[in-house]
Amino acid sequence: MENVDTFIFICLCSWSLAGVFGVDEVKSVSVMEGDSATLNINDTDIQKEDQIMWRFGHILIAHINRKNNKSMVYDDKAGERFRGRLKLDNETVSLSITNTRTTDSGVYNITSKKSETPLNIFNLTVYAHLPVPVISRDCASSSSSSSPQQNCSSSSGSSVSKCVFLCSVVNVSHVTVSWYKGNSLLSSISVSDLNRCLSLHLECLDDSYSCVVNNPISNQTQHLNTELCQPCSEVCILCCGVTEAVIRLALSALVGVAAVAMLVYDIRSRSHQQKREQTSTSHTD
Repeated sequence: MENVDTFIFICLCSWSLAGVFGVDEVKSVSVMEGDSATLNINDTDIQKEDQIMWRFGHILIAHINRKNNKSMVYDDKAGERFRGRLKLDNETVSLSITNTRTTDSGVYNITSKKSETPLNIFNLTVYAHLPVPVISRDCASSSSSSSPQQNCSSSSGSSVSKCVFLCSVVNVSHVTVSWYKGNSLLSSISVSDLNRCLSLHLECLDDSYSCVVNNPISNQTQHLNTELCQPCSEVCILCCGVTEAVIRLALSALVGVAAVAMLVYDIRSRSHQQKREQTSTSHTD
């Protein structure tokens, strides 16, 4: 449902931009952070205009004046975010942004001196590089089908699942996190905040499971290590946290000490009882 709402929102925004600015369509351009993005102008009528202005939102960032054959980029505008990274082609009037950053994402438009109505509109999206997802064992939730963490989504699975795994991504936004078995999609969530995870409940497994994080132009995959799936009761130190393991060992030691103390007390009590009985017998004789 979230993906549908997002798609409708983008469509409405594009329709609104086209309606307000009077252009037929908004051209979408997507690049990875660090790559160059070129906003190409292929319209010969635009290329023949005497004066051309490029804007980022409402901020003027480039200007071509064909009458005196001069061009200028204003890379000190918009908080100097474009400093040293704008290139303007005087012939095609196309604008290039080098070494792109996620903060370069937004709406760019080109206008002429004759009209303030944009002749072309570009919606640039710069995606950050994706981290490799991290798969970990969640021992505390291995016997439960509920979500193991407040910020973690659970895939559908049996309540008697033996293994619960968490696929985590951090410092990313607007990506999709998915569990696969081979090429078959098991579960998926759209991540809009920076730190999310997706759990997977398994009763048995093999090495065909994998977690994938992706955006529209790239993806990263982590394959499940089957050695992570061990019964918690048998290898607690491997699947549980160190703190929990220490607590369990301490409790086991306390129980052992208490048992020994009870045994010693019982032996001493019986010994004293026997001595009293012997003393009582000797006095009777």
